[in-house]
Amino acid sequence: MSILCTRPSAIKMSPIVHALQQNDAFDSVVCVTGQHREMLDQVLRLFNIKPDHDLNIMQANQDLTSVTTRVLEGMKTVLQSVKPDWILVQGDTTSTFAASLAAFYQKIPVGHVEAGLRTQDIYAPFPEEANRSMTSCIAAMHFAPTESAKQNLLAENIKSQHIAVTGNTVIDALLWARDKVNQETNWSSVFGSEIQNLINQKQKIILITGHRRENFGDGFERVCTAFQTLAKNHPEWHFVYPVHLNPNVQKPVKAILSQLPNFHLIDPLEYAPFVYLMDKAKLIITDSGGVQEEVPSLGKPVLVTREVTERPEGVDAGVAILVGTDAEKIIRETESLMQDEKRYAKMAHISNPYGDGHAASKIIDALLRFKS
Repeated sequence: MSILCTRPSAIKMSPIVHALQQNDAFDSVVCVTGQHREMLDQVLRLFNIKPDHDLNIMQANQDLTSVTTRVLEGMKTVLQSVKPDWILVQGDTTSTFAASLAAFYQKIPVGHVEAGLRTQDIYAPFPEEANRSMTSCIAAMHFAPTESAKQNLLAENIKSQHIAVTGNTVIDALLWARDKVNQETNWSSVFGSEIQNLINQKQKIILITGHRRENFGDGFERVCTAFQTLAKNHPEWHFVYPVHLNPNVQKPVKAILSQLPNFHLIDPLEYAPFVYLMDKAKLIITDSGGVQEEVPSLGKPVLVTREVTERPEGVDAGVAILVGTDAEKIIRETESLMQDEKRYAKMAHISNPYGDGHAASKIIDALLRFKS
């Protein structure tokens, strides 16, 4: 049974669901928790996945405790009905941990996709660092995306025979989606004709995302102030920002950036048009973990607006730069990549350390070996 929770989780689990459905050795069942209802449903439609079970846990203004208890109660009923041999969970959402705990209570083994990511700071990111660490305590099989993630697991006394290094399934999903979205040449109905015209005219675009809780408040204001300076100093560049709906993001972004003529604030995007924008942008600035992993496969440098990252491989390989929320550093590193063509080209041509697009098949192979 595959558990899909949020939009990023569904994106990363979709290649595994497809691989399981195509393999006669498995009877594939899909359960969604609905932690991010609307955004989750968008991904299910894109990847043509029809859930067998839907916990539909979303309620207005629910907190982490409510999410945890509702997933535990919902999974209890589903697991008692289906009695799966395994459940597969992904990443570090609250639903991931709660579903793993529900399976543990029924002595059903858990396979953890994207296992072993660590910052070593339980509150950064919050609550993800704790969620993934506790899931590792429960899991019987750990699918680590990188060798570094495997080493983190070994350091926690997890046996090597229970770990498989597979690469990250987000690369599988990205390459599949890129081929699909580039069959459509006009996305103006999604993000407007102004941005589509910029793309058609091959204007220089910086794509921005931001949503991390740990950056709320002063951190977001510093980041937005840096963007304001960059936009004013470089009117020949265009900045496209799909703004997260959280008021902690909306308020500073609109207050600081909405009046700039080369800054384009748009509504959050479904995955397909977002992949299209990533593919057409010159540079990405983000605090998203998934985007950090995806961008190198598109040949783009990425600046990460976080103080620490559980994905150090991109920084170590030279495809990502950790800039935090330091306005001066954001400006300095962005302008360097705007102006230094050799540095830009060097970063853009480094192979993606997070995978080769075949992670799902490696996970299936590892499951079959573990079963035997």
